Order: sequence, then structure tokens, then C-alpha cells
Amino acid sequence: MESTDMNWRLLAKRQWPLALSLTGIVLAETGAISTDLGWWQLPGVLVVCAISVLAPRKPFDAALAAAFAIACSALYLRLLGIPFEPHFFLSGATVSMTGAAMATIAILVREASRVRAVFGTVLVVAAMISAEVLGWPAVSAREYREWQPDPTSYLFGACIMLVLAIGTGLYFRARDNERASQLAASVAAAQNSERMALARELHDVVAHYVTAIVVHARAGQLNRAAAEQVLPTIEASGHEALTAMRRLVGTLRDGESAGPAASSSLMDDVRALAGESGLPVRLSFDLRDAVPQELARSVLRLVQESLTNTRKHAAAVSSVDVSLTSGDGLLHLEVVDDGVASGVPVGGSGGYGLVGMRERVDLLGGRFSAGRREPAGWTVRAELPIA
Repeated sequence: MESTDMNWRLLAKRQWPLALSLTGIVLAETGAISTDLGWWQLPGVLVVCAISVLAPRKPFDAALAAAFAIACSALYLRLLGIPFEPHFFLSGATVSMTGAAMATIAILVREASRVRAVFGTVLVVAAMISAEVLGWPAVSAREYREWQPDPTSYLFGACIMLVLAIGTGLYFRARDNERASQLAASVAAAQNSERMALARELHDVVAHYVTAIVVHARAGQLNRAAAEQVLPTIEASGHEALTAMRRLVGTLRDGESAGPAASSSLMDDVRALAGESGLPVRLSFDLRDAVPQELARSVLRLVQESLTNTRKHAAAVSSVDVSLTSGDGLLHLEVVDDGVASGVPVGGSGGYGLVGMRERVDLLGGRFSAGRREPAGWTVRAELPIA
């Protein structure tokens, strides 16, 4: 989880509240310095605060650097005989340095691995303890002449601050994990949706024309005399299949829509599909509302797949009735044939035609039904909202 590639803009956006808070505390502390030598504490404090603000870039390295800076700052002040002013806890740290240490621990727990988080936290706590020990001789000689501080109260306060720092890091770590899980689930759902959409495109676009090729090739085999007559139809269907495949490849590469493309007239498009099908189709239209382009495209797919299924699965078809009506904000599609189940479908069947149609209707918020009709035939109905 450790973030080592956070850019500076993202770092500034994330860390500006901490930087602003520490700056305000440091300014307040410098205003409380009462001796000239007290200014010697400022370089160490600024280094520790800067490390905490930059910690998200490399949390574990920041924890090591913060621990080293805290210990070195306390050590050189001890050698100079200068106390932290105003000191926090018993002797060896300021409020800003303590806040920076807490922030560093919180960021470390949030970003680093568990082992590094534990090790880094121990080092920062050890550095704070060493600062207390090193600062005690310089502070006690001046501050604790008439009264003795209560170490238990200070220790209790320090434990609370440590728990707050670790708890804050754990909270943000859990939130980050939850966001990552949600993002992974969203990506997986999007990928699955794309796969389903491409499967529908492939089935609807290519199967229609390939079925036509198989049907006419079978007719040519059964009737040698008519073989030459069906060859142009097979050639045309093959050409359309290739065109449809190119459109599908365009969809994969460039996001272009695959056929059949909807024109400005849904009725003309349905008539064209009916003419290409080679079936005895009877059309009925009563469209009182304007049909959006995307909805018209989906309707064409439903009609195309219904006609393809009739050619694949039905024999002795004397009529196919396609009805399109609209009213009260709904578009009603009905495709009814009177064919007899042919047993083995032309070219075999993957069983995905009805599944794809149902998925398409569900995505549009409509209702879909399909089933046998008596005494013979098949009915497909779809009810789609007109947005």
C-alpha cells in the first residue's frame, strides 16, 4: 500500500490542512520563546514538521527520518544546554513536534505494510521518549524547582495521543481498502458489461447474415436447379457479414457503433430488414411518438434477432407479422410467426439469442417475453419506454 509516486500537486491537495495547522502552531510557539538561545530549537522543529507533511510520498522513510530528526534535535539542544520552549509533556518536545510525530505515525499506519508500520511507529515513539530523557536536565533545572510534575498524567496523555494517531491511520487505511474494493468491483462489473455487450453485438450482427448464407446454401443443395439463383444471395449475405464484422471491429477499436445502424426512419429500417430476411413478413406500424436513435437501434436488433430465430428454428413459415406501435410513452414490438419447430436449427444454436434480447430490453428498462403459440408458431413481445 505504500505510496512512493504521489505527485506534488496531489500531495499539496492532500496535506495542506496539516501543513497549515503545523505552521500556525510553530508561529505560536516562536512567539512564546523568551530567550535568545531558545531559537536554536526552531531548525529541528521545522525539519520534523516538513517531514510529516512530505510523509505520504515515502511513509516508512519519513518515519525513519522523523525519528532521527527528533533525536538529533533533542541531542544538540542538550549539548547546548537549551530547553525546548515552551516544552510539551515533561521536557523534551514542543506541541508542533508532537503533532508532527502523530501525523507521521498516522500516515505510516495508513500507507505502509503492517511490519513497516509497527517498526516505524516504535522508532518514532522511541525518539520522542529519548527527547524527553535528553531534555529533562535542561528543563528541570529551570521549571521544576518548587514543584514536581506528575509523570502518570503525562504518560496517560501520551498514550491517548499515540492511540489517536494509530486509530486515525487505521481508519483511513480501512477506508482506502473499502474504496479499492469498490473500485475493483466497479471495474469488474464494467468489464463484464462490456463482454456481454460485445457478445450481443457479435451474435446479433454476424449470426443474422451467416444464417442467411446457411439457409440459401442448404436450399441450393436440395435444389440443384436453383443453385445458381441463390449464389448471388449468398454472396450478398457474405458481404454484409464482412461489413458487420468490420463495424464490430470498429466498435472494439474506436467505439463506433456496430450495425444495423438506425436511420431517421425506424419504419424504413424495419422494412429493409424484412426485405433482407427472405421471409414472408407482414408489417404493421402505428408510431405516434418520436423514437430516439438509440432506442430505434435496439428495436432493430430485436427485430433482426427475431427474424433470424425464425429462419433458424422454424419450418413451413407462411407468414411473419411484425408490429410496432407506440402510445403513453411506451413502444410495443411484437413479432409473430406460424412456423413449425424444425428440430435441429440451421447451423446449430448457441442458445444466446433470447438471452441477448432479454438483456437488451432489461437494460432499457422494458419488459420482454417470448414463447410458443398455439397451434404453431412463436411470439416475441417487447415493451420499451420512450425516454
